[in-house]
Amino acid sequence: MHTKLHHLDLQEHYQFVTFRTHDSVEEYVKRIQNSTDTEKIKQYKIDQYLDKSQNGAYFFEDAIDIMVDTILEEDENLYDVEIMAIMPNHIHILLKQNTNLDKIMKYIKGKSAVELNKYLKRDGKFWANGYFDKAIRDEEHFVSVYNYIKNNALKAGLTDERVFSKYE
Repeated sequence: MHTKLHHLDLQEHYQFVTFRTHDSVEEYVKRIQNSTDTEKIKQYKIDQYLDKSQNGAYFFEDAIDIMVDTILEEDENLYDVEIMAIMPNHIHILLKQNTNLDKIMKYIKGKSAVELNKYLKRDGKFWANGYFDKAIRDEEHFVSVYNYIKNNALKAGLTDERVFSKYE
């Protein structure tokens, strides 16, 4: 039985990407891994858990700025960021790929892990393995994902200062 979906990697295409800190959900993911839920339902449950959990929550104050700066450093080169939300223990980005998605994620996760571990005076694995990506199908899907990212921090009881958009 195939349990993991392949990444759809289309250059010049919009992608919704979510990735999380290593300490945020490892135990929770292990608990739901063998459930009969679809991958979409599992991801929804993980997102709900992340919004309420303080596990692996490193993104406060200057750590938010480090993450934003890392992502924006290659904006308009490797990718074009439309909107992103820096949640305490996970990141949502809506972007247009200008290169291979795996290369994009290796850059973002690799550079930010080094910088954040240094800032937080910690070492070891910073990010959970992999990432969740969803290719944007059409304009309606784009708007739906954009609004989800825009409102995610507020829905979780945080401020909208965690949201960065080209349009606002």
